Amino acid sequence: MKPIVIIPALNPDEKLVTLVEQLKQYNLTTVIVNDGSTPGYEIIFDILREKLDCVVCVHTKNMGKGVALKTGIAYAANVYPDAPGYVTADADGQHSPEDILKVVRMMEKNSGKFILGTRDFNNEKTPFKSKWGNRITSFAYWLTTGERCPDTQTGLRGIPMSWTKKLLEIPGDRYEYEMNVLLEAGKSRIPFVEIPIETIYLNENKASHFHAIKDSARIYLNILKFSLSSFVSAIVDNSVFTLLIQIAFGSTFLGILEATIIARVMSGGVNYILNKHWVFQNKDREGKAALQYAILFISQMLLSWFFVSSLSSLPIQLTLLKICVDTGLFFGSYLIQKNLIFGEQRKEYRLK
Repeated sequence: MKPIVIIPALNPDEKLVTLVEQLKQYNLTTVIVNDGSTPGYEIIFDILREKLDCVVCVHTKNMGKGVALKTGIAYAANVYPDAPGYVTADADGQHSPEDILKVVRMMEKNSGKFILGTRDFNNEKTPFKSKWGNRITSFAYWLTTGERCPDTQTGLRGIPMSWTKKLLEIPGDRYEYEMNVLLEAGKSRIPFVEIPIETIYLNENKASHFHAIKDSARIYLNILKFSLSSFVSAIVDNSVFTLLIQIAFGSTFLGILEATIIARVMSGGVNYILNKHWVFQNKDREGKAALQYAILFISQMLLSWFFVSSLSSLPIQLTLLKICVDTGLFFGSYLIQKNLIFGEQRKEYRLK
């Protein structure tokens, strides 16, 4: 059996009908999710359902692209459990049937891998906001996971069936869901297979329901909040460290250790409170998160002391050296806190 094509749709036009007609010629099974479209668009879904014999799942109100994808995945997993996986595509005409077929065929040859339809953003026809929006997101993805993904915003993806349970648990109701799926894949080190696809932007991409400011904020929010929390804590840490080195302990090996411990304890308390209650909004009341944070905190403190002490002979001012070292430790700390200590409460999308 071939992978199931899943297309979330909000107020689609005839381009969706044309796309499904062409996909049927390739004998591809398509599941459409009507994500709360207004009544005037019901004729489109009637054509898909009655004339093209297409499955249409319906949300009575707009729930967001993330929820629509989970609805389609849950349906496909129940009805087509023997399929090798899912191919997600957009309803606005940005994905050609030929490119969708390329992803399907690549999935059949690469079970267990993520297939990404990757666009060429150096194309002169690419809108400015799309080009730079993707570059910024790709850079943030690399900083967060250490993995390269040149097109983080592609909606054309092939995802293996083995990921069904994880896909239904990954948080995110709207466009941030697709980024969260990539982040989870990066964390799991699942291989990516990139397929060049046509870069299609109709009328400067004005048909897209992606809101640049609001939806980008959802995508980057936790990273930005964590960065601000870390920045505030770093100010406390480095200020106390510098003060203690200058007026109390000096720059000896032991003095650096004592100053590091005191400064890190004070800044760590600030960082824990901000991350628990503001960044990740963790509800743990049993002290588990506090214990895990304490272990991470001590590990970071010792690593910071070790590297600063080991490199203190370099012709670099100690505070500047400490800032460089702690910046390197920042990224690992974000991943550990996000995924292990203050992990988000995940919604259950049960297979029905």
